[in-house]
Amino acid sequence: MQPIAQLPAPVPGRVPVPAPVLVAVGHGSRDPRARATLTRLLDRVRALRPGLDVRLAHIELNAPLLDDTLAALAAEGRDAVLVPLLLAPGHHVTHDLPAALAAVPALRARVSAPLGAHPLLVDALADRLAQAGWTPADSASRATGVVLASAGSRDPRSAATLRRIAAALGARLGGTPVVAAYASAAAPTVPEAVAALTARGHHRIAVASCFTAPGLFAARTASHAPWIAADPLGAHPALARLVLHRYDLSRTGRPAVPATHSRELAAI
Repeated sequence: MQPIAQLPAPVPGRVPVPAPVLVAVGHGSRDPRARATLTRLLDRVRALRPGLDVRLAHIELNAPLLDDTLAALAAEGRDAVLVPLLLAPGHHVTHDLPAALAAVPALRARVSAPLGAHPLLVDALADRLAQAGWTPADSASRATGVVLASAGSRDPRSAATLRRIAAALGARLGGTPVVAAYASAAAPTVPEAVAALTARGHHRIAVASCFTAPGLFAARTASHAPWIAADPLGAHPALARLVLHRYDLSRTGRPAVPATHSRELAAI
């Protein structure tokens, strides 16, 4: 029988340092479902990482507001990692979040990358489409196409990220053409993307919702779907894992994920 490995004895007088607080930062919405959806998402994050202090904050419109959350963390003497619940670089990620941190100089914190073009995000998008009615036969059909709908940004890095997500989703769907489209600030719009796919001979066009929660833009883009429209990503298990991945990568420089995902995560 192999001897049982012994845990190292605690060092007298040394107090364990708690992990930085994971502050998940949503945009905020007047739709009451948005805050409830993000709350369920963070419940999944807590279930994946018991003991981790996970808090929700909003840039605007919903409480708790980010400024209030950061001030409370500074008063508690805690460190933090802000994980934007946003899909791509844009004004909120590159300006609003750093500015909010700069306003609380006593707080030691950093901002992670946005959710981005990641295999876990593609998992969630494909699953939401399947829940809306997409089948393997649709992936094999030349008649189908997908519009990947998101909020939109004037930052060119945002459009580049969405195009990468669209390409990865198309590959996941067996080569189905996927066109990124936007609710505001960028082109094409969802109706324009639908028209472009129709002109290429695709008459069964689905809308994939690249939004973390319900809201005005998600509802508006779904209303333009000529066929099926997927729900927002919401509290999808893959999205919860992606939030933790962004936190771990920002905190330590390496993801804490199963080995089966290490290769594809390292490429992101």
